[in-house]
Amino acid sequence: MGVVSSMTGRLLVAVPRPHDGDEGDLFTRSVVFVLHHDDEGAQGLVLDYPLEAGVDSVLPGWQDVVSSPDRLFQGGPVGLDRAIALANVPGRDEVLGTTRLFGSLSLVDLDAPPALVAAQLAGMRVFAGSAGWEAGQLDTELADDWWFVADYEIGDLFDDDPDTLWQRVVRRQPFPLNLMATFPDDPSLN
Repeated sequence: MGVVSSMTGRLLVAVPRPHDGDEGDLFTRSVVFVLHHDDEGAQGLVLDYPLEAGVDSVLPGWQDVVSSPDRLFQGGPVGLDRAIALANVPGRDEVLGTTRLFGSLSLVDLDAPPALVAAQLAGMRVFAGSAGWEAGQLDTELADDWWFVADYEIGDLFDDDPDTLWQRVVRRQPFPLNLMATFPDDPSLN
């Protein structure tokens, strides 16, 4: 089964379901930025799951560089012992300590001295782990309507209010998708 269309550089927005609401479920009302998607699988970062830990608790020197809220985010359930730093690097020039993904988005080498990289960034977020899909798995989830796909705005990736990101991304979608923004947390109370 081949990839119908690559989701690289797009947002996956979780479709609410009546059984959602389990506290701590990483993918309930989540917004995932897809870093890579091809025939071999996909990798992304959950954008709206901040952790209590500050960045300096694991990566000393980076706390003052990251966007607000200046905490670690759980990027997904895979590889929680790895940190991935996503940054907005304006302009076209290569910046030492970063690897350009596409557009202004880059990955940051967290082994680089923060002072070397910080002045060149317009936003940065550090994620513990990532979301991953095996070959064909994301395509199946999309076909089963677990997600809808949306274009990202750069502010989504470094949003200072992650608790309301899902609702705001849903609201800006065309009708009738935007109606999902009012889907109650507990449909039995509707």
